[in-house]
Amino acid sequence: MAPDHWQRAGFGLYLHWPFCQAKCPYCDFNSHVAERIDESRWNGAFLSEIQRIGAETQGRVLSTVFFGGGTPSLMSPDLVASILEAVRAMWPMSNDPEITLEANPTSVEAGRFRGYAEAGVNRVSMGVQSLRDDDLRRLGRLHSVAEARAAFDIARANFDRISFDLIYARQDQTLDDWKDELSEALSMAADHLSLYQLTIEDGTAFGDRFRRGRLRGLPDEDLAADMYDLTQELCEAAGLPAYETSNHARPGAESRHNLIYWRSGDYTGIGPGAHGRLTLDGRRLATEALRAPGAWLQAVDQQGSGERPREVVPPEEQLEEFALMGLRLSEGIDAAPLRADPIINNNINDLISDGLLEDRTGRLTATARGRPLLNAVLRAIFA
Repeated sequence: MAPDHWQRAGFGLYLHWPFCQAKCPYCDFNSHVAERIDESRWNGAFLSEIQRIGAETQGRVLSTVFFGGGTPSLMSPDLVASILEAVRAMWPMSNDPEITLEANPTSVEAGRFRGYAEAGVNRVSMGVQSLRDDDLRRLGRLHSVAEARAAFDIARANFDRISFDLIYARQDQTLDDWKDELSEALSMAADHLSLYQLTIEDGTAFGDRFRRGRLRGLPDEDLAADMYDLTQELCEAAGLPAYETSNHARPGAESRHNLIYWRSGDYTGIGPGAHGRLTLDGRRLATEALRAPGAWLQAVDQQGSGERPREVVPPEEQLEEFALMGLRLSEGIDAAPLRADPIINNNINDLISDGLLEDRTGRLTATARGRPLLNAVLRAIFA
């Protein structure tokens, strides 16, 4: 990959708030439950890391900021405002920066959301996950459907751009169930939906139950595939086509921050467990912060950095990441870097013949048939 490739995709900042009110049984994110949080100490650590990364990336124009977690809507508006003030002082911002904050319905309050908007947040991503109370309980969520709808209304009153997540292929869910639920979601007038199939991850409560045969009623592969196809059909008809495998948006409402990831741009990650990709001195570097919140805080306080040692990403891994991330997008990727390798070029031609990929005048995209099989397609490209 060309050393300046990241410049075409942009530069973003991810900030990880690691705390939640409860740990969901399906979640394998770096999230923790804590009785007491010293926001003053966390503020100091975030500002210190912003200073450190900013010194390395001076002059770069920052396009996006994303507060993820965990549950960032547990942060006080004053803490968010302090962080964003430091961000603006450190980097020149694009003319219309996208500043997103993730929220759970149980932590949505009108006053708090007004405070976020005043601090500069202009997009909210809400973890609704289901519009069925029984399934919310199964998923370990603390909110009800009524609370989710009320939280959505509060968010809509304070922000122009709203996204929310739903999980499908849940226990005992039928195709008609999902059709009704997704239709309800589309009627709520969000401009962006993230729609994920339930996956059972090792190290989660669901993973443990599944291993012991106690997670019953999960759909088989055929039903899950039908749910995926139905998702594409309904969202397309509602004007929210898939621009990425699991993400749907009205044209112009795509997540610009996530597009930086998928287009192999540069982004810096600050906070426990946060990852980043930075191009410095012509080298592509992988960054990762310490995962444990206490260890990260201590490292920032005592050593001036919460990062693990950085690793250089070799050219072949950069190419794999470029394909892995970019082929998730409906816009696809520039085929030239891949076709420069004769073996990969032949593999691509075989996949095109099989109807899984297509080359549109130099843009390589997964077909409708290839998109649900993307992991297998990627293995075949690099076989």
